[in-house]
Amino acid sequence: MPDIRPLILIVDDEPQIQRFLSHALNASGYDTVLAETGQAGLDAVQTKHPDLMILDLGLPDMNGKGVIETLRAYSDLPVIVLSAHDQEMEKIMALDLGADDFVAKPFAIGELLARLRACLRPRRAQQPAPQQAWGHLQIDRAAHEVLANAAHVKLTPKEFDLLLALADNPGRVMTHRQLLAKVWGPAHVDDVPYLRVFIGQLRQKLGLTADSTVQIQTEAGVGYRWLVEGGG
Repeated sequence: MPDIRPLILIVDDEPQIQRFLSHALNASGYDTVLAETGQAGLDAVQTKHPDLMILDLGLPDMNGKGVIETLRAYSDLPVIVLSAHDQEMEKIMALDLGADDFVAKPFAIGELLARLRACLRPRRAQQPAPQQAWGHLQIDRAAHEVLANAAHVKLTPKEFDLLLALADNPGRVMTHRQLLAKVWGPAHVDDVPYLRVFIGQLRQKLGLTADSTVQIQTEAGVGYRWLVEGGG
């Protein structure tokens, strides 16, 4: 029985981008379906049942943010946003509305394929395992304990909550607003400098270096990503 190839919906009105993505994805083991407008993309979600959407923010009929907002009312389909470098705020808003990841134009196909693989991995169970380990790090949720190289790490309650917010979304970019709202509440979504301080403290306490198996990667101007070597 032949393997079922994941179906990727490409929503972009630029023919050259459509051709490039279709060719690259088909050669990498994916089937593709194309849509040139936001509404056509939303219709294709209902009729073609894709496994993932690649969405350009600049569409002729509606902004990509509107596509995501409409889609999230009825579907958790993974969405990777394509954005130009001058669309940083649009990109952040798209992520806050529910996009799973982004790739900035111009982009390398290798990066896009890595993001795509991460988004297509089975979603984590509703309740994460009470104990988790990545390289030199171990988290015991029930005991609110963290070990680094088998030594106890003293974290404040907010640092521990921030660690879980990142670790529960491996490979996925978490925006500043998402992290601030989750850990400190909606009243603090603009306190980005405060978040940067906590991220710095967390990296230091966990002993995260350039050689560590796990990293808290900075997505400049956007947020942070929990990266595990070999795991996205």
